[in-house]
Amino acid sequence: MNSRIKKIATGMFERFRHRKITEAELSQAESKAKNLGSYVGDFKLLIAMCKDAITGKFKMNSWNLSIIIGTIIYVVSPVDAIPDFIAVGGWLDDVAIVAYAIRKLSEEIERYKSERLGWQVNK
Repeated sequence: MNSRIKKIATGMFERFRHRKITEAELSQAESKAKNLGSYVGDFKLLIAMCKDAITGKFKMNSWNLSIIIGTIIYVVSPVDAIPDFIAVGGWLDDVAIVAYAIRKLSEEIERYKSERLGWQVNK
């Protein structure tokens, strides 16, 4: 991952460490997921993890939850590194942030799939 995306992601996650996410933002995220190409399913999984963590159905530490919230807010925000109204490029930074979050949360995602979804995790 390029260092610029990593710097943006790390700063964003720190900024959203204690932020609450609204139901409206979660709904907006679900509608914008279609723009994330091959990461649609991964992003929807992050949304589900966020909802389950907020409702207490899935326990995760606050840092991991902040990564998810930061990722969701970044995707729904019209103002980010490359604004979404810019054709193609506007979604590339969103995809990069989602990919970064997926990598950082790989163990948490596997635990979620196993505990909440009953998926067999292949190691």
